[in-house]
Amino acid sequence: MMGKVLVLQHHPAETLGAIADALESAALAWQYVRVYDEAPLPGTLKDAAGLILMGGPQTVYQLDRYPYFRSEMALINDALRTEKPILGVCLGSQLIAAALGARVYRNTSREIGWYPVRLSAAARDHRLMGGLPGEFMACHWHSDTFDLPSGAIALASSELTPLQAFSYGDRTLALQFHAEITEEILAALVAEFGEGLQRVGIDGAAIMEATPRHLPALSALGEMIFSRWARLIQGT
Repeated sequence: MMGKVLVLQHHPAETLGAIADALESAALAWQYVRVYDEAPLPGTLKDAAGLILMGGPQTVYQLDRYPYFRSEMALINDALRTEKPILGVCLGSQLIAAALGARVYRNTSREIGWYPVRLSAAARDHRLMGGLPGEFMACHWHSDTFDLPSGAIALASSELTPLQAFSYGDRTLALQFHAEITEEILAALVAEFGEGLQRVGIDGAAIMEATPRHLPALSALGEMIFSRWARLIQGT
C-alpha cells in the first residue's frame, strides 16, 4: 500500500485547499503535521509517498526563532535523495529554495492580493506547467522572495517578484503564488491579518471583492498543476 503524502502546515488557515481535491481525485491519502502547533516532525520520509510544504507567516531566515525549519529542510533533502515528489507553496517554496542552498530574503515590496503571473519560456513545455496561459491572475500573500537555486528551472515571474515558481529535477515544484487558494482560506487570512494589512495600505476588503472575478480561472489552473503533481506519486 502506498504511503500517505506528508503535509507540513505552518498556519491554521493555510490548509491544502484545491490541492486536496487533486490528491483525492488521484486516490491519494494525506496527513497533516501541524508544525505551527509544535507537532513533531518525522526523521525521514521512508513511510511517506511525497512531501507538501504549505504557506505561513514565518520567515525562513530566522532559524533561531523557527528552529523546526532545520528539520523541515532535512526532510526536503531526504525527499530529494529518495526521489519522492515535493510541492512547496509560498513559505513552502522558500523552504525548498533554502534547502537547495539559495538565499531567501525580504522582497523590496509586499505582494498581497491579486496580481498577474507570467510564465517563462521554459514553462511552456514543462511537465507540470505546460499548456497554461502565458499570463494569468494569481493570488499572492508574501513579503519574502528567493534566488533561483543552482540547477533549478525558473518557471514564472511577476512585476514585484522576479521568481514566482521553479522546478528542480523531475519531481520538485515550488510556487510562490497561491494556486491552491479558496475563498474560505482567503477570508480567514483577511480576517486574521486585515488590521495589519490596513496599516501598510493594503485593503483586505478589496482583495475579497476581486476574488469572485479571478478565483474560477486560477482554480482551473491549480487543478491542472496539482493533478499533474499527484500523478508523479502514482508514477504516471
